[in-house]
Amino acid sequence: MKLKTRDGYQGTGPGAITPDGCAVELYSRLPVGEEPDIIAAAVPPGAHILELGSGVGRVTHALLERGFEVTAVDESAEMLERVRGARTICGLIEDLALDETFDVVMLASFLVHNGDVEVRRGMLRACARHVTKGGCVLIQREGEDYHSNVPRERVDPSGFTIRIVSDEPVGDGVHSVRAEYDFPDAVWTQTFRSRPLTQKQFEEALAEAGLRVERCLTEDRMWVKAVPVTE
Repeated sequence: MKLKTRDGYQGTGPGAITPDGCAVELYSRLPVGEEPDIIAAAVPPGAHILELGSGVGRVTHALLERGFEVTAVDESAEMLERVRGARTICGLIEDLALDETFDVVMLASFLVHNGDVEVRRGMLRACARHVTKGGCVLIQREGEDYHSNVPRERVDPSGFTIRIVSDEPVGDGVHSVRAEYDFPDAVWTQTFRSRPLTQKQFEEALAEAGLRVERCLTEDRMWVKAVPVTE
């Protein structure tokens, strides 16, 4: 069954668009950044990673090349069709219940900032119930100036431009963000909802799911290693 577009989310450009406004063709073009190196430095070699919100497998494939075992989860069947070499599961992250646990659970792509509090709670609970005792959850947060340094743009070395065009409060602590991806032969846009979180709010959200911050993995504090709270 095809999922409906989420309220406040939309995307434009060539190819399939997912319910949260992501363009499959766009994400198939985006290069992998430093994420695989950050992850590899934080977890045991050969760990089994549950990647929540894997998309087309940009990070998945890089982790597989580094010797990790990956189970990739995404709500978009079109995205998962691009994943190679990993076990794939199509479904909503917040509803995931695999009856198994993993060395590492990864929630990247700023998903912890979902505009819907209940969706965020569901995602973090999914992280907590799928991480093994002694395992960890890796979470990617927004940068401190994500919502204030607007408009902004970055030219990627591979030849395309990413712009954050606008960022507007829409009530209840939620912002509507519009991004543009300008390639020589195509342009994609995505509009999505984001809920900024202070450090205290972030830690409270984790605690509600039975998790706590162990340490930050990067100087900008965008990547965080969390662990289950032990009694």
